[in-house]
Amino acid sequence: MTVDILEQTPTTNGATLSPETQDGPEKQTNGVKVPIVENVAEKIEPLLEEPKSSGYQIPSITLEQRHIDEPRELRVAVVGAGLSGVLAGILLPAKVPNIKLTIFEKNADVGGTWFENIYPGVRCDVPAHVYQTSFSPNVNWSEQFAQGREIRDYWQGLARKYDVYQYLKLSSKVEELRWDEKASVWNVRVHNLTTGETTSQEFDFVLTAIGRFNAWKLPDYPGINDFKGLLRHASNWDPNFDPTGKRVAIIGNGASGIQLTANLQKHVQHLDHYARNKTWVTASFAGDETSITPIPISQELQDSFKNPNEYVKFRKELESKYWRGFSSWLKGSELNEKSRQEFVELIKKRLAKRPDLVDKVVPDFSPHCRRLTPGPNYFEAITEDNVEYIQTPIKRFTETGIETTDGKHREVDAIFCATGANVDMVPPFSIWAHGKDLSQLWQRDGEYGFPYTYLGAATPGFPNLGFIHGPHGSGRSGTVPHSVEVQVAFYAKLLRKVGREGIKTIQPSRKAADDFVQYSDAFFETTVLSENCSSWYNSGRPGSRIHGLWPGSAAHVTIVYRDPRWEDWEYEYLSPTGNRLAWYFGVGCTKKEQDLNSDITPYIRDPASIDLRDIHESWWDLP
Repeated sequence: MTVDILEQTPTTNGATLSPETQDGPEKQTNGVKVPIVENVAEKIEPLLEEPKSSGYQIPSITLEQRHIDEPRELRVAVVGAGLSGVLAGILLPAKVPNIKLTIFEKNADVGGTWFENIYPGVRCDVPAHVYQTSFSPNVNWSEQFAQGREIRDYWQGLARKYDVYQYLKLSSKVEELRWDEKASVWNVRVHNLTTGETTSQEFDFVLTAIGRFNAWKLPDYPGINDFKGLLRHASNWDPNFDPTGKRVAIIGNGASGIQLTANLQKHVQHLDHYARNKTWVTASFAGDETSITPIPISQELQDSFKNPNEYVKFRKELESKYWRGFSSWLKGSELNEKSRQEFVELIKKRLAKRPDLVDKVVPDFSPHCRRLTPGPNYFEAITEDNVEYIQTPIKRFTETGIETTDGKHREVDAIFCATGANVDMVPPFSIWAHGKDLSQLWQRDGEYGFPYTYLGAATPGFPNLGFIHGPHGSGRSGTVPHSVEVQVAFYAKLLRKVGREGIKTIQPSRKAADDFVQYSDAFFETTVLSENCSSWYNSGRPGSRIHGLWPGSAAHVTIVYRDPRWEDWEYEYLSPTGNRLAWYFGVGCTKKEQDLNSDITPYIRDPASIDLRDIHESWWDLP
């Protein structure tokens, strides 16, 4: 190799490097450029410095020392143990982890209206197999239309079966609810009817389940206290009273008045029936015709219920009829007009003995403006010689009877008032929050003048308060038990949210409540409920706001309650930082995942049992 060859220009894979490359701060190592770093300290020191935060500054917080799957204890009071209270006592403990439930009931046992009403002929005017829960039906109803005591026994049996009595405070009458703004709790004042003692207890949340017709009251006619005979409300029946051979007066032609008249007429010497308002008396609600005498369930049908699949089929066929017919309450609908024609023909047929009564009983408003009232044997009863059907208004009570405005006086031995209860749905006790009493706000002359609510579920200004089967409690279709189950499930979702997310108070926004009222007004204007009739739908005031029913069908309200619009609610949180997630997220893990014996993969199961619609939806089915 010659010297000339050694001094050749360096190459890389045969390529000649440019002079600039040769002269740069690099050296060649096996043909690879290696940069030569000068001032190493200047390059390294910035890497050793603490990282700087971005320009968006947020105060730091300390983590709450809790796990996300540890909801706080919620002290929940339910007021009332009728159908709604019993269902709350069954479903809430099953659906709301860490709930501490108390149910106050003024009566000596559960059952509500079916515990209180024992007048002759009291029975359900829909089939018994419809008037029961979806999850614990009774296959042994003795009649198609159960009498009051059998219905009472059913609901009391459910309370025993699901151990609801452990939460109950019987003979305990709630006298007042008062919100403590500083502590964010309800003080519930309760009067023990057995001991006479009055106490106050604190609760985080209160649900009223007082019923629609629970607070019965006598009418306020002049001289009512002067009457010397037996005076009772139908809901306060005297079981020792023997009507045989007596002269009696029955005031009112709602469901109770109709049942009483039909049942007492055969036993009394004379019956005066005061029916100031007209109402649509029908044979049935959905084609299941009632009777004044028991309609037994055949042994053959009863035996078929031993097959669970056959019973489910029977229930579905029977109950589905009560979910149809939505258009029947729409103004000018073909179905509503058809109903009118059918009801008028029924009236004429049953009043054949007294055709002069037809014009007196046929209403001048459409069917469904007031609740239809199946009345077996009612029309036949008022045509009998020992009954006087009176529409002249009552002027006053006397010592021996009733005087009407035409000056006629009718002497009787007993007067029974089937005049209803608190149809305005105003709570029978004060509910105070922020200096206002809800029972006054909802009064006719109050700030709202009607039950002002969001979805019938809660009202602005009264945190942590809900109403089960109160205003707008159910749709025109469907069944009462199903409606209440759906509402209780809704409150279970709400209570889980409160307990899980560290929510101190929750209430609907005023805008959400206003939007609901606005929609309700618009909807009911399309229905016959807005016609000129008096009913518990409108507080007994024709033309006033409808609040007794949901503005839509039973299927409609079920969908609304199934997936709550949480954006319609306002919240305050437990965390003193004001961070809505701090208490909820806790330390960032679950307690369950630290338990080596827990099933951390509950989502893995037999594929044949999986319903894709329910994948990762069940609230309790979590890692």
